[in-house]
This record gives sequence, C-alpha cells and structure tokens, in this order.
Amino acid sequence: MTPKIKVIGAGLAGCEAAYVASRLGVSVDLYEMKPTKYTPAHKYDGFAELVCSNSLRSNQVYNAVGLLKEELSLLGSLVMEAAYATAVPAGTALAVDRVRFSDYITEKITQNQMITVHTGVEVTEIPRDGVTVVASGPLTDGALAEDILRLIGRDTLHFYDAAAPIIDAASIDFEKAYFASRYGKGESDDYVNCPMSKEEYELFFDALVHAEEAKLHEFDAPDGKEPRVFEGCMPVEVMARRGVETLLFGPLKPVGLPDPKTGREPYAVVQLRAENREKTMYNLVGFQTHLTFPEQRRVFRMIPGLENAEFLRYGVMHRNTYLCSPGLLSETYSLADKENIFFAGQMTGVEGYVESTGSGFVAGVSAARLALGLDRFSFPPVTMLGAMANYVSVGSTTDFQPMNANFGIIAPLDKKVKGGKAARNDAYAARSLACVKELKSFLFENQKENV
Repeated sequence: MTPKIKVIGAGLAGCEAAYVASRLGVSVDLYEMKPTKYTPAHKYDGFAELVCSNSLRSNQVYNAVGLLKEELSLLGSLVMEAAYATAVPAGTALAVDRVRFSDYITEKITQNQMITVHTGVEVTEIPRDGVTVVASGPLTDGALAEDILRLIGRDTLHFYDAAAPIIDAASIDFEKAYFASRYGKGESDDYVNCPMSKEEYELFFDALVHAEEAKLHEFDAPDGKEPRVFEGCMPVEVMARRGVETLLFGPLKPVGLPDPKTGREPYAVVQLRAENREKTMYNLVGFQTHLTFPEQRRVFRMIPGLENAEFLRYGVMHRNTYLCSPGLLSETYSLADKENIFFAGQMTGVEGYVESTGSGFVAGVSAARLALGLDRFSFPPVTMLGAMANYVSVGSTTDFQPMNANFGIIAPLDKKVKGGKAARNDAYAARSLACVKELKSFLFENQKENV
C-alpha cells in the first residue's frame, strides 16, 4: 500500500507540502473548504490565493528572501515554478499575476495523480492518527482553532495584517506620474511613480494621520483584544504617526527615482506596481491600510497623478493567528510531543509568501519521510530553509514575533569575509546553494518523481 498523508488547507504552504510529498512517492489527501466557505480575506476559488500584495519581494540571491526563492527553485518548488511562469514586470522583485498564479497551482495540484483533492470540505478536527500537515492559514477559526488549542494545550497569539488598495491603470494621470524603476534597475516601465513636492507631501501627511480608521470586525478583535500589528505589514497611517519623516525613509522614499520632467529627485514618491501582465491594475506599494473606504478615496486621491483614481479594491486589515512555536514545534515543523502532526505556513510564525512556502516544503518533506518510514531529516541552518525552521523551533519564548527571512537567523560563516555586507551576503548565498544542491540529490535521487 502506498504511504499516505493528509494536508489541511490549499494555500501556499499546503499546496507546497502536498506537491513535494507526492514527488517523494507519498499519496496525499488535500482538504480545502473553498468554495463552500471562505475566510474574510479570501475571494477567489483557486488554490494559493494571494490576498495582500502580489509581490514575492526581492529576486536577488544576495538578499535573504531572494536566497530562499533560489533554494526552493533548486529543490523543485511548485510555488516558485508558478511564480516565474506567471511573473509580471517588477524590477528586481518577483511579482505575479494573482489569478494566473492561482490557476497554475490549482491545475498542477488537481491533475496530480498522487493527490486527491477534497474541495468544499471544512476540517473541524485534526486526526490524531496517521500523518497530517495543518496548513489552514492565519485566519483559522471556529472548531478547528478550538481543536488546535486542545491539541497544543496553550493559547495562540494574534497580530494584524493589512493589504494595499488596487487602482485602475486607466485612471492614472500620466501628465504627473512617470514610469521608472529605482536606480534604473529592471525595465523602465515596471513601476509608476507619483512625485510629491514638500508642500504636497505635508498636506498629504496631515490628512493621512488624521483620517478615520475602519472599525475592526468581530473576527478581527476577539474578546476585545487590542490590535497587535506586525512590523512587516504596518498600515501606512500607523507608520506615518511615528513622525513626519518616517514615510520619506519608507514607502515614499524618492532616492533613485528622478522625475524626467525636472531631472531631479522629488521630495517624496509614491510607487505603484502592476498587478497583472496587461498592466491594467496597479497597487500602491507599501500602502497597506485600515482607513475607511471613503477616507481611502479622499486621502489617496491627494497623491499627484491619482486625483481621479478608480479603486478596484480598497485596502483592508484582518487578523492573523500564529502559534507560540518555540518549544512547541520542532525544526521539522512537527509538534514536539506528537511527531505525526505538522504545521506549516504563517500559523507557525514565519512571515511572508515565500517563507510560508518554505515552511510547507520542509513540513511536506518531513511528513513524507515519516510516512515512508525514513529517518528524521532536518534542513541545515546554513540554508535559509533550515534557518527559518530553526527560528520557529527555538526562537524567543518571551516575545515570539513572526519573522521574515533574514541573514540574522542563518548560521554564522566560519570565517570573516572582507568587503562588507554585500560580500558577506554573497558568501552566505554561495554556502547555502552548495548545500542545497547536495540536499536535492539526497532527498530525491532515489525517489520516483510522480508528477
């Protein structure tokens, strides 16, 4: 009989876990509650739906998330395959067409003979026997959330995530806006830039910090708890309240974006990134927000070039739920005291699309090896995959925070590298990728590829 595992949830982590397990010769039952039920953040029927930005961030291997992408790509990640197949121009970043991305992954999963998909099925209890990967996402609630609490015997934590608005490209005034990538990197039309003078910025800033925020929904404020906002998804209005110059060193940074009309860098610049290949939709980069919809229209139309902006989707804010994973999860993403139950995705305390994908890959490999009766395997912390898993399993238990990929969590180099940060990061990348190439041979050379 072919070994089998169960995967709960067909998001990025769940699809990656199911796919890699199938490659290792394990049958998978994949459960997804859509289209019968949706979380408040999801709208599309397809798998691996991206609900915030359409960007998977930097594509450079000397950047930590870029290195993580390269590790996953070398290992045959489905999500990375889909991302590159459905990419839209974004300079040195990797951004995708959301719909094509989801459709690509949905087709690959549903046509995989090793994966049996159960759509419209809401799982309310985690099986205690067999091997299961829980990848139900950061908005897990109801009976399944209660069962997780019973299973782990401790409370979960909450933080809040925000998404940026999307506007109709036809409504941008290109008499004021211009195409350019920062420092000329990437194609010249990857980003639309809306320049601001000092006076325009100060008026915008004042309106932004005094704008009305939307009330939290019941699912966003359980038991009346105050929002705890993760730094990586800080709403733009919250960021602005930290000081009048904060945005000038963040999403409105003008450096490297001279206005072709003047040849000089503006005082501030709002960047817009294409949402699809046709470039009919653009999102406001770094403008995650929790303002009311009328306030978004009023304030964001103060941006030069967006005076008549048509909003195709307003920014929203929602609750994300994650485990206090150190001591609870192992470096394979299994429960420390119940090694047949794995968790994957943002629920584990990794933050970001690529990081969630990486956790799904590691959990899928680990779950498949357990089902096959193979020895336990951990990704070395010299790789970004292993470093993220190590952070989740041993990070601080006093104030555990979701974490993006970064070189601060990877194993230190054996010797000092001359040339500063860039040379050091190159050395990290070279060491990691050499290790990953060996791991690929170890993990897959004796396994039948079933996809």
